Amino acid sequence: MSNTEPVLSIKGLAVAFRTGSELVTAISDVSIDVAAGETVAVVGESGSGKSTTAAAVNRLLPENGVITAGSIRFDGREVTELGENAMISLRGAGIGLVPQDPMSNLDPLMRVGDQIGEALEVHGRTTGDATTARVVELLEMVGIADAANRARQYPHEFSGGMRQRVLIAMGLACTPRLLIADEPTSALDVTVQRRILDQLDELTDELGTAVFLITHDLALAAERADRIVVMFRGKIVEEGTSAEVLGNPQHEYTQQLLAAAPSLASRRDPLPQRESAASETPFVEARDLRKEFALRSPKPGEAQSFTAVDGVSFSIRRGTTVSIVGESGSGKSTTANMVLGLEDVTSGSILFDGLDLTGLRRKELFALRRRVQPVFQNPYASLDPRYTVEQSITEPLRVHRIGTVATRHARVLELLEQVALPAAMAERLPHELSGGQRQRVAIARALALEPELVVLDEAVSALDVLVQAQILDLLADLQRRLGLSYLFISHDLAVVRMISDEVHVMQRGVVVESGTPERIFDDPQHPYTKELLAAIPGATLAS
Repeated sequence: MSNTEPVLSIKGLAVAFRTGSELVTAISDVSIDVAAGETVAVVGESGSGKSTTAAAVNRLLPENGVITAGSIRFDGREVTELGENAMISLRGAGIGLVPQDPMSNLDPLMRVGDQIGEALEVHGRTTGDATTARVVELLEMVGIADAANRARQYPHEFSGGMRQRVLIAMGLACTPRLLIADEPTSALDVTVQRRILDQLDELTDELGTAVFLITHDLALAAERADRIVVMFRGKIVEEGTSAEVLGNPQHEYTQQLLAAAPSLASRRDPLPQRESAASETPFVEARDLRKEFALRSPKPGEAQSFTAVDGVSFSIRRGTTVSIVGESGSGKSTTANMVLGLEDVTSGSILFDGLDLTGLRRKELFALRRRVQPVFQNPYASLDPRYTVEQSITEPLRVHRIGTVATRHARVLELLEQVALPAAMAERLPHELSGGQRQRVAIARALALEPELVVLDEAVSALDVLVQAQILDLLADLQRRLGLSYLFISHDLAVVRMISDEVHVMQRGVVVESGTPERIFDDPQHPYTKELLAAIPGATLAS
């Protein structure tokens, strides 16, 4: 390869998907160059073609995907002409990949360390004890404490954010020439996100690694990318340096993206005051919650436990939103799962409309499900791959024996419209949807029963900024009309500021600071809260 040739050069790329006897074009005339040591960010809404472009580079398109035109050159080699054996040797070693979804990309039957070690040994980078040492080094690099012990655990023993860190460690393991990072930090809190992105910056500086970054986080793109490419409906509509694209956007779509991005706004208009803004009597009250998990001990017969939540108390008034923020592994999702009745409480109590959930029998807990609904962080794992969208949304209605076939179908169409999905989506299967589209389906399903409390665990982290804004507006509208209460779990502090009535900051299982969004964001008292706020991408742009 000549010194002037980019590490990655995409010219006139077109990709289509076979649907029956037809070919449906997904992207067309896409041209992107990424030079050694350069980070190029591709931004756009869900379904715009970002991830399809990345999958084509690695030749990892679905079986029905086909490259119909164009060229992809990596290190001077034409990727579209390489055989599968050549691609296998290239993937991981020459082209690293950090995929978007941690659960479907980690083997649930293999220990985390073995999965990272496999990537090293397959490409001949290390063997034996050297592999073990390198695995621990990689886990420490991506911010996982007690890395030696964690390496012996399985993916289900990690939080969503920690699983994503494992994928990043795998992608970086062989120090590739090109790293394709598809939403690599969407599941990470801002402090770990900064650590990971700093590491990527070091790679590009020291090793000349080219980074092809897929993201819907415009603040992250502004802070980290040398150039930004904006995609819309399968085509590039604008590109240039970060300063050019974000400072003086030319295309109407880019302007819409910027207007909808909460992380780029120093202040947002406050949500309209809730008419119900509710009685002072708590609708939900958590009192001194504690959750311990038993751990496998390396010594037979020796019991060990891990305290995930330690003495957490908070309350939610009707018609209000209470948010819990903190880094991955801080206990946010465990707290949410206890409120949902999905995790037993070690000690403490949870009162729901005066009823203590910790003492409910199975039948009583089933009846409660209609009043409390979740939206989980991972849209890939929360939808049954065998169910159509309509079957997924109507499942809670069928389980609770609500309505007829006709009324359920009508409800599906209504919910799809509410979450900005076309009616035709009802017949599709999850693998035919983008990550953001799957999450909208999950939100529609949660709203099907018209619950009183919705627990949203990173519910908008997988969404592009335009859809995120629509969903947040929808949640606010539903709250006003139906008096809904929300427990909002998030690492996105900009979104938390927009939507919350009260914020609790968690660190290592403990609430370290609580208050209104204005108090928490404008006058943080705890060092950890200050650290979180300082790590927000694009914070300097917002000022």
